[in-house]
Amino acid sequence: MPAAAAPVVRVGVLGAGVVGSQVVRLLVEQAAELTARVGATLELAAVAVRRPERHADIPAGLLTTDAAGVVADPAIDVVVEVIGGIDPTKDLLLTALGRGAGVVTANKALLAEHGPQLYRAADAAGADLYFEAAVAGAIPLIRPLRESLAGDRILRIMGIVNGTTNFILSNMVDTGMGYQEALAEATRLGYAEADPTADVDGFDAAAKAAIMASIGFHTRVGASDVYREGIADVSAADIAAAREIGCTVKLLAICERVPENGSRPSAVSARVHPVMLPTTHPLASVDGAYNAVYVEAEAAGRLMFYGPGAGGAPTASAVLGDLVAVARNKVAGGRGPRESAYAALPILPMGDVLAKYHISLEVDDKAGVLAAVASAFADAEVSISTVRQEGRGDDARLVVVTHSAPDAALSATVRRLADLDAVRAVTSVMRVTGDMR
Repeated sequence: MPAAAAPVVRVGVLGAGVVGSQVVRLLVEQAAELTARVGATLELAAVAVRRPERHADIPAGLLTTDAAGVVADPAIDVVVEVIGGIDPTKDLLLTALGRGAGVVTANKALLAEHGPQLYRAADAAGADLYFEAAVAGAIPLIRPLRESLAGDRILRIMGIVNGTTNFILSNMVDTGMGYQEALAEATRLGYAEADPTADVDGFDAAAKAAIMASIGFHTRVGASDVYREGIADVSAADIAAAREIGCTVKLLAICERVPENGSRPSAVSARVHPVMLPTTHPLASVDGAYNAVYVEAEAAGRLMFYGPGAGGAPTASAVLGDLVAVARNKVAGGRGPRESAYAALPILPMGDVLAKYHISLEVDDKAGVLAAVASAFADAEVSISTVRQEGRGDDARLVVVTHSAPDAALSATVRRLADLDAVRAVTSVMRVTGDMR
């Protein structure tokens, strides 16, 4: 009897930019190894780009400007999307999923905004939707969260998930330079885009936080559910103040399962903001453009995932990992994990999140100031952990660190302090974290 023909999984790639070009390169260079791992030939069938003339390194026969044609082609088994954006990407992926093609995407913004629609389309067609590269680049995170820890209860996910902001803050810590200087240096070295808004204002990290919270807590969390602050207001004085209390400053994505409290049910908190983080915390030593995610689970305990969070080749590695998994499922006639949103926990408003604040105040150097400041905290039912005075006369300053209190109460306290006659200025307000449980 003649041997059965080896199965073939045909792949269409949307985009050949920084990541897409590396995906194509790895597909070609590692073709034999990928075939052995999948149990089928991974055949690169098409690469959709806007300007074919810019991609002389890709065989002309593979290039096309018809992305809609690629996703609609019934001969293409898996679509790899690395073009980014919402429109027309969403419709392209819905078309692919609708006809049962597997989809691998690195598009964090699309998943954070329209993930449920994509999940429904995948379920309806029995298709795979994989997105390891959407959060933290090459770092294996999504698969451990939704597969390796599927039998555990995740309590907290806290991570540095944006390399640009981490590079800027690390530079501020190491050199003492201000935010604008550090941003200019990041731009010069290629770590920051010409328009860095998505990174420095926290939009990128918020999209990733939404994805992590959705998977970790089996609840649909969108980007609009994530409280967000960027790093533009972080000053050299904040960095110095953090150092004085044994901390460093990081922009963290923090996702938590908040236990029920009285009549309030268990809920999910998802937020992105700068924090003063104790230098003893594992995340504190993550510097430069690297990413790291710290996961706390009920049975597994504390886990740390660390590595390059961006870049063409590292991100392409995560994309190829997903592609191999989806291709294996195609060959086996099955599919991978589906969306799990059974818990449907409510989203806890930021005002109800328990937080600790570090507050610096320029004050008049006279009797009664400390009492007035303490009264403002007491009126809002916020307990003071430590308070110290620095300087005398015109340089008098109070530094207050609070105990945990609802964020809304702490914000109200800051407003009260700003209205006090004895307070010349509230110069710094930053949350402090480091709860290692």
